[in-house]
Amino acid sequence: MSIRSVTEVLSAAGVVAAAPFENQVRNWRTSRDNGNLETLLAFLGREAGFSEDQTLQKLSSVVGWPYLDLARNPPSAEAQKRVSTKVAFQYTVMPTKFENGSLQLAVSDPFDASMLNAVQFDAQCPIEFALAPRLEIEKALKRFYGVGAETLDEMAEDEPIELDVSGDREITESDQDASVIKFVNQIIWEAFKDRATDIHFEPAEDELRIRYRIDGILHQTPMPPQLKRFQAAIISRIKVMSGMNISEKRLPQDGRINVRIKGEELDIRVSTVPTVWGESVSLRLLTRGKIFLTLEKLGYAPQDEAALRELIIKPHGIVLVTGPTGSGKSTSLYAFLSTINSVHKRIITIEEPVEYELKGINQIAVRPEIGLTFAVGLRHILRQDPNVVMVGEIRDLETAEIAIRAALTGHLVFSTLHTNDAPSAFTRLIDMGIEPFLVASSVEAVLAQRLVRTICKHCKVEQQVDHAYLRRIGFPEEEIGTARFWKGAGCEECRDLGYQGRMGIYELLVVTEAIRPLIMSRSPATTLAQRAMECGMRTLRTDGWNKVRSGLTTIEEVLRVTQTEEHLGALMDDSRA
Repeated sequence: MSIRSVTEVLSAAGVVAAAPFENQVRNWRTSRDNGNLETLLAFLGREAGFSEDQTLQKLSSVVGWPYLDLARNPPSAEAQKRVSTKVAFQYTVMPTKFENGSLQLAVSDPFDASMLNAVQFDAQCPIEFALAPRLEIEKALKRFYGVGAETLDEMAEDEPIELDVSGDREITESDQDASVIKFVNQIIWEAFKDRATDIHFEPAEDELRIRYRIDGILHQTPMPPQLKRFQAAIISRIKVMSGMNISEKRLPQDGRINVRIKGEELDIRVSTVPTVWGESVSLRLLTRGKIFLTLEKLGYAPQDEAALRELIIKPHGIVLVTGPTGSGKSTSLYAFLSTINSVHKRIITIEEPVEYELKGINQIAVRPEIGLTFAVGLRHILRQDPNVVMVGEIRDLETAEIAIRAALTGHLVFSTLHTNDAPSAFTRLIDMGIEPFLVASSVEAVLAQRLVRTICKHCKVEQQVDHAYLRRIGFPEEEIGTARFWKGAGCEECRDLGYQGRMGIYELLVVTEAIRPLIMSRSPATTLAQRAMECGMRTLRTDGWNKVRSGLTTIEEVLRVTQTEEHLGALMDDSRA
């Protein structure tokens, strides 16, 4: 259909006025949006102040085609079979139902004659149009056909596959390289768009499962059923990109990929391990530009932030950050270093691996295979005249002893421990073999933390919570009748999860004169916790409740990440007192 012949339809729909239509078309042709009739519709809709879905709804009422909400109208299996993956993705159309010998097709550009001819030839039946926004059609294609389905079709046609051993490169949405390269790039691209931190390729007997970790939770990505057939080629491509030995499939390997996505540097850590059904591959996505967070943006309570600012400028001592893997410990340490980084301080770190590069800071990567361990590196760092030392993790007695010696000889040391809460850090160090009096005199503070998902701002609604349930989980009794609670109802923006993004909850234990005698007498973590709470320490769960009351997260999220508090009994006794 020509542009001129669309005039009456668009005028009747109220999208354009007939008189100035030619001028609007001329403006469109000279604009950066110049393209097909679909881009003209979008351009004219914006000119008239309509969104794409509003434009299509107006068009729907005039031409008699239904307007579909694809999230609520899933396609039938019969309709999907009628249109090949290649045609559906090439023309961005979604077959929705097949009835009485006709196929209903969701489109965003009903005036594309080449699309109509291609689909009719492919489906071998009459076509009836329905209208839906292009973005919704793209989401439906990925959900029902699978991410990269059209690329796998190309791979099936193009076998055998040749791997391109190339260096770092730019990943774009419309990558048109060899099929296997394009498919791997699509997987990374989708993960980046979904804010995933990890991608897992997990082989099974009859499938290759691909999962993304988003906001700390794993989500299975829809994949075409024929994916297992290309498992070897996909995994080999990832190993080539990360500089691994593709012929070695019996031993675990580690590698690294550097790519650019939308101008952002993306550092991807790759790990492979052999399993019964092939190699399992994990990719950790690190965006270099996102680590430079200030203390204000990490979500500390005002009193905790003020205390931390005093701690990180001390001339000596140890500040420990504790929590399980993936709780944001490295982010906190980098924020500390960024805050105090200046030309007047020599800061040296030893990490495994160096996750983010900080300008003006000397960073060392641990390499155990050549004898460069945390302990060896730390011992040599102390000969480099540092003011501040950051040790990625205290794992053993030797590293702990050197860190404490450094703190007692005029160095400020930051490090991490894997403990469930702040008081447990002291018992962990003592259990390693450190004398209690050394722990008490060197450790200045312990910060325990967790990450909770934040409520999606687009679908946030208030909810009612049963008072008996609140009492059972230890919610402060005095606030049960007055506190308000929120949750996410679920929407497209948050993938119907109700959550979008994460924030920290914290427990800061500052070592005071009231705490030191307990450490020296080897008191259990519960006793330390009780005394610290009497001195004003807010536990992880208490900080979580504060963020729940503020409408930032939910009760379920706080419970999910604090169920393993070792001093939970003391906390609940304290809340009932």
